[in-house]
Amino acid sequence: MESGKGPLPILGVNPLVIVGAQVDGKPDFATLAWTGVACSAPPCISIALQPHRHSLKGIRQNMAFSINIPSTDMVKETDYCGIVSGAVEDKVKDCHFTLFYGENRNAPFIGECPVNHACAVIQILNLGSHVLVVGRIVETHVSSDCLTQGRPDTAKIKPLLTAGMNYYGIDARNLGVAFQVGKTIKPGAQLNPPRPLRETPQRPPGSMP
Repeated sequence: MESGKGPLPILGVNPLVIVGAQVDGKPDFATLAWTGVACSAPPCISIALQPHRHSLKGIRQNMAFSINIPSTDMVKETDYCGIVSGAVEDKVKDCHFTLFYGENRNAPFIGECPVNHACAVIQILNLGSHVLVVGRIVETHVSSDCLTQGRPDTAKIKPLLTAGMNYYGIDARNLGVAFQVGKTIKPGAQLNPPRPLRETPQRPPGSMP
C-alpha cells in the first residue's frame, strides 16, 4: 500500500445536496458535497461551506437553511448551483426551479427535488478552510412518487453522488464532469470557480460568528 500522501479528507464518494437560504430576503441555493447526518435524536445534519459562499451569509442572517436532495435527473441544475454565485446570478430563474416554503420562510425548498428538509441552526464552527454548520431538521417533505409503503425509497429518489470530479447515480453510471455540465444552463453566466483551500484562523470551539 502506498503511503506518505499526508492527511486528506477523502471518503471515496459523497452525496450531493442543494442548500437553500434567504439572503437579504432573496432565495439562494448552493450545491454542496460535504454533508452528512450528524445525529438521529434530535435529527440533525451538517454541511460544510467555504467562508466566501453567498448562501452562508443568509444562513448566518436567519439561523436557518434547507437541504434539497437532487435526483440524477437534475445533474445540470445541481452543477450550475455550484459554479455560479447567487450574489451575481438568479439560480431560481436560471434553473426554472419551482420554489416553495414550509413553516420557516427562511428555508426555501426546490419543488423538483424529491426530498426537502428545513433546518434550524444549532452550531456554527470555523474549522479552517470550511465553516461547519449543524442544523436540526424541523420539517421534511418527500415526493409521494418516491415512497414505498409510506417510506422514502432510495431507488425512486435516485440521489446524485460525486466522486473525484464526476457525478454518478447509485447504479454507478457516470453522469458528467463536475464544474462543466451545468454551464449549458446559462451560457455566458459569470462562473464562480473553486477557491484555493487555505486554512483560516480558528475561533474557539463552539463559537458562533
